[in-house]
Amino acid sequence: MARLQGKIALVTGASRGAGRGIARVLGEEGAPVYVTGRRTRENPHPEFAGCTIDDTVDQVNARGGRGIAVQVDHTNDGQVEALFEQIQREQGRLDILVNNIWGGYEDDMDTFTDGFWKQPLARLDKMFDAGIRAHFSASQYAARMMIPQKSGLIINTTFWDEDKYISNLPYDIAKAAINRMAFSMAYELHDYNIAAIALSPGWMRTEVILAHYSPGKQTTDTEFSFEGWEITESIEYIGRAVTALATDPNVMEKSGKTLTVGGVAQEYGFVDIDGRSVPPFTFTITREQRDLTP
Repeated sequence: MARLQGKIALVTGASRGAGRGIARVLGEEGAPVYVTGRRTRENPHPEFAGCTIDDTVDQVNARGGRGIAVQVDHTNDGQVEALFEQIQREQGRLDILVNNIWGGYEDDMDTFTDGFWKQPLARLDKMFDAGIRAHFSASQYAARMMIPQKSGLIINTTFWDEDKYISNLPYDIAKAAINRMAFSMAYELHDYNIAAIALSPGWMRTEVILAHYSPGKQTTDTEFSFEGWEITESIEYIGRAVTALATDPNVMEKSGKTLTVGGVAQEYGFVDIDGRSVPPFTFTITREQRDLTP
């Protein structure tokens, strides 16, 4: 049964990774899904073939859903405004916003776990502009559409393990801000029956991870195997979590919280695409595993 029939969804940053997985599931569940990102077939990713918003839309449509690709640079305010004007014009409403756009991985990842005093300032700037600010901007426009209808769900994808250090200080700051954003939006949107939630997946088998752990070999999500694979999640596991929350009539009780995909799966009783019930991800890194020397 299409549980999201009649709902309109927007997933930002959906050319690959979690955004692609979320769009697939929401479309399969009956929601027309707007899929945004910078990469199109005319402007493909230099490293990852098939990772465009057009390819994601094709995958949504192949499952019986309806995907709508809109090329958007979410650091460009004019393009973001035009996106929401298009949704308003074409649909007249928005029910689900998933803020998944992100930046900051463009720099040399070999320095990612260096001490903060070694981090390039550009990394923090990108995480702010294409992460925090992009989530805030899209949420503003979404709220303006949702408030008159007195319903809606805004989800910020994050990566979080409470009270744990998550390997990079700019990253830690940015993710904490995204979580706090959901908390504060929930406070301001409560009287309009709009829920705001931060949702943290675990170690997903994204295109980047598949390429990194399978050098020289074309590996699919379902074929993926390496030591520790049992803690990994498909990119659709988080999509099933978004659907569970979007179809929960009592979702307002969770508004303002930071949830894990594994915890949502346990509560709502769904499993990952391979039938496994992947538990909530925990992240720990010891000082001995890091180079924190000056």
